[in-house]
Amino acid sequence: MQDLGSTQHFSVQSEPETGVKLVLAAVYEALTEKGYNPVNQIVGYIMSGDPTYITSHNNARSLIMKVERDELVEELLESYIKKNGWK
Repeated sequence: MQDLGSTQHFSVQSEPETGVKLVLAAVYEALTEKGYNPVNQIVGYIMSGDPTYITSHNNARSLIMKVERDELVEELLESYIKKNGWK
């Protein structure tokens, strides 16, 4: 049984900054080129782990599968926090 009185610490080893950002940029562009809503498709992939949310156009599906989903979430959250001046 878990101790619900304690907070677990989650730590992710940082990839080179350009790796995850470049993958997200390439996937976003490929989804846009194919006429998909890139935000909806990327969220679908992150939530489900189902790579069919990502087009195979320009190798986007293969690219995104090389990055762990928690790394995608971390990159997106860090970018959001930085953009809003919270950090």
